Amino acid sequence: MKDAFGAPQSLLVLGGTSEIGLATARRLIARRTRTVRLAGRPTPALTAAADSLRALGADVRTVPFDALDTGSHEERLGKVFAEGDVDMVLLAFGVFGDQARDESDPAAAVRVAQTNYTGAVSAGLVCAGALQAQGHGSLVVLSSVAGERARRADFIYGSSKAGLDAFAQGLGDALHGTGVHVMVVRPGFVRSKATAGLAEAPLATTPEAVAGAIELGLRRRSETVWVPGTLRMVMAAARHVPRPLFRRLPV
Repeated sequence: MKDAFGAPQSLLVLGGTSEIGLATARRLIARRTRTVRLAGRPTPALTAAADSLRALGADVRTVPFDALDTGSHEERLGKVFAEGDVDMVLLAFGVFGDQARDESDPAAAVRVAQTNYTGAVSAGLVCAGALQAQGHGSLVVLSSVAGERARRADFIYGSSKAGLDAFAQGLGDALHGTGVHVMVVRPGFVRSKATAGLAEAPLATTPEAVAGAIELGLRRRSETVWVPGTLRMVMAAARHVPRPLFRRLPV
């Protein structure tokens, strides 16, 4: 259960090596979160991530999890909830893919879609059902501003995030009144190892800034969080730009 200050005491991160996920875990550990489960493919990076959080004083374990192996989600994630209540689930996994390559390699494009959307639908529903069964908790879904409008530069990735975003919004409506809170987080370009070498977009942010926005959104019980907040107005305008003009914009 959350403590008297509303901070989650237990956290499950789907995508245990995600820089945003780990930044959020560090922030919440500093605020009283004591139990953290990092779900991801067993790798040295996942082990190192767990060790880094243990050094902060948390009880941390790793959970074998592969977004593409949807048949295993119910069993593996169910075991986490069987150990005790989970106050917050952060769905933080995803891949960017390579737009130029993926356009000419449908199998690679499908892998992006299956990871970012199909895998997230599966894991999201498993966790939502478990949270509903325990009667409380928050499901935080990392979407992206890329899902707001398809861009020539990343429409494969963007379309997968658009699907995820719509799914998470609908799931939040379905769970309204059950005690389960769903929050969709839409960051802009995030400076991280995953985006190293990519051209930086305007209004870029950092994993730490996204983590701060997530914590604030949890306290406010927000349904949608933009990072940075100014992106809300920028994208509201971008959605109405005529397509012939939008194609010519440097976005």
